[in-house]
Amino acid sequence: MPSPLTILIVVATLAAATMTRADDDCAVPMANWQPRAAVQAMAEAQGWTVRRIKIDDGCYEIFGADATGRAIEVMVDPATLEVIEMEYED
Repeated sequence: MPSPLTILIVVATLAAATMTRADDDCAVPMANWQPRAAVQAMAEAQGWTVRRIKIDDGCYEIFGADATGRAIEVMVDPATLEVIEMEYED
């Protein structure tokens, strides 16, 4: 029979894993997503060159370069196409 301490550790571990998963950046139902072509068009309207678009944590993630040629990584809300986070790569 497992000890109460073992049960407590298992429950705490499962709770922590659930909370970590709930931290996704975008929680938008797929039915509300804009197509990749819209993401591409939004990026090009900003003057960005798109190298790759992928899905990460429920958001679109754009890899490419800004108008000055500097490498960027941009997290975009899939429904509104609003920029959530933008990082410059060195």
